[in-house]
Amino acid sequence: MELSILWFFIVGVLLVGYFVLDGFDFGVGMSLPFLGRDNTDRRVIINTIGPVWDLNETWLIVAGACLFAAFPEWYATMFSGFYLALLLILVALILRGVSFEYRHQGKGRKWTRWFDQFIFWGSLIPPLLWGTAFANLIQGVPIRPLETGGWIYEGTLLTLLNPYALLGGVTLTLLCFTHGLVFVALKTEGDIRLRARALATKVGLVALLAAAAFLVWTVMQHLEDANAGLVILLAALAAASLVTGIVCNLAGREGWAFLGNTLTIAFALLAIFMALFPNLMVSSIDPAYSMSIAGGSSSQKTLELMTWVAAFTMPLVLAYQAWTYWVFRKRISRAHIPAEPAEDAVEAVA
Repeated sequence: MELSILWFFIVGVLLVGYFVLDGFDFGVGMSLPFLGRDNTDRRVIINTIGPVWDLNETWLIVAGACLFAAFPEWYATMFSGFYLALLLILVALILRGVSFEYRHQGKGRKWTRWFDQFIFWGSLIPPLLWGTAFANLIQGVPIRPLETGGWIYEGTLLTLLNPYALLGGVTLTLLCFTHGLVFVALKTEGDIRLRARALATKVGLVALLAAAAFLVWTVMQHLEDANAGLVILLAALAAASLVTGIVCNLAGREGWAFLGNTLTIAFALLAIFMALFPNLMVSSIDPAYSMSIAGGSSSQKTLELMTWVAAFTMPLVLAYQAWTYWVFRKRISRAHIPAEPAEDAVEAVA
């Protein structure tokens, strides 16, 4: 296998890792106004991801760095064309990260309510825009090659907000929401666990409908592609995994439900990458203008160096992250949170 193709799939795996891990972070953040009846509930919910959320986000940094090094033309064209959308994602991630650190620093309900809003919107906006961006990549965007080298994006932000892409954004958002709710159920005890499990079933069913529509639409667009059979297989596996996750959640097996949701996100993203292969970006102006893997990749020596570095560092990163999750594996409940009687009493009356 050529190194450029290998790194195309390595970037895909890194993005799968990001959306699986930071995906449930997003879902937990989105669940805050639905599961948090008082400040103690909200603190329990936030503490489920407190030790790991920043570690999960490093997958995006690594994926972005690998994309920049392995496929500079892809990186440049996508980040210039999707500039406003990616800027909104960055702002949302910054607000969410700041809120995790500062919501407990102030005194009074207004302070924490503001940061709770930042956590919610900072968790909702990124998967919505990421899903929209990935859907646009496989549907095609208005790009064309330049005579001086490289490609240029000729659309606007509104160009990206088409029905197919928006459905992709909504689908990823619902999958992350379901993933996060199952994680809350997996990591908590008592009433929060039961409410998270019940809401995960409802959201999961809506996510199943949206995902089915998006995957069918995707398959229909790529029936004539050489990879159509593999895309269909991966889409079917994603649907089966989501159904399995919903059934396991209904049975109270949160661990298996979490695994089912993980496989759903993984298979869905792999289906997107296979629908995109062998291109990095598809041109909606003229298929001949599409950016191929070979055309957008770095030099052979760069890819060789990156391969050696990845071979040595990735096992260490995976081992460290596995150890972190093992250390913080226990469930938490309201009993683990120091009570705030005065504030909770006021909220309960309100």
